[in-house]
Amino acid sequence: MNTSVKTRNLVMTAVIAAIIILMAFVPYVGYINLVVIKATIIHVPVIIGSVLLGPKKGAFLGFIFGATSLVNNTFNPSLLSFAFSPFYSGGNLWSLVICFVPRILVGVVPYFVHRGIMKLAKEKKGAQYIALPAAGVAGAVVNTLLVMNLIYFCFSRTFAAAKNIAVSAVYDVILGIIAANGIPEAIAAALLTLAVGRALLKFMAR
Repeated sequence: MNTSVKTRNLVMTAVIAAIIILMAFVPYVGYINLVVIKATIIHVPVIIGSVLLGPKKGAFLGFIFGATSLVNNTFNPSLLSFAFSPFYSGGNLWSLVICFVPRILVGVVPYFVHRGIMKLAKEKKGAQYIALPAAGVAGAVVNTLLVMNLIYFCFSRTFAAAKNIAVSAVYDVILGIIAANGIPEAIAAALLTLAVGRALLKFMAR
């Protein structure tokens, strides 16, 4: 990789990181407080960064995503902020795992999904119409499934108390959140990754 490409990639990483931070702290842009949990589209720039810049820089962008989640859930909490911040009532060190590990993987998995599909399609340009949306869905699904299942395994009793439900009903409620938040987030990620990713790939190919 020559110096100009390295410089371009560093600049793109910085720009995407700035976008993530901006989205995180502009109300109702990155995090949408639904009282029960915060819906988000911040995973989209992380996914796009993963596809364009590779898994290492993607993981860094995922870490930035996790850091914004930690700050947001500490200072602008929702009902489930204990699962994302050890500084919020009911939170503990597992909150940091939930806050960071899925988000870092959001910056890693889409790269391999995209590359795998492109290799199977022998790098045909038209394959981007499948590879980019698939990467978007993969990143969104990783985020939603890992976060919600880790909440179930690490905070079932705290979740039940917060929702005023029986512990035995926790996973049914979590499945409802996965469907209500996860499906729209995956669709949005697929469409945005295709639209923005194609434009940026053309730009990078110049």
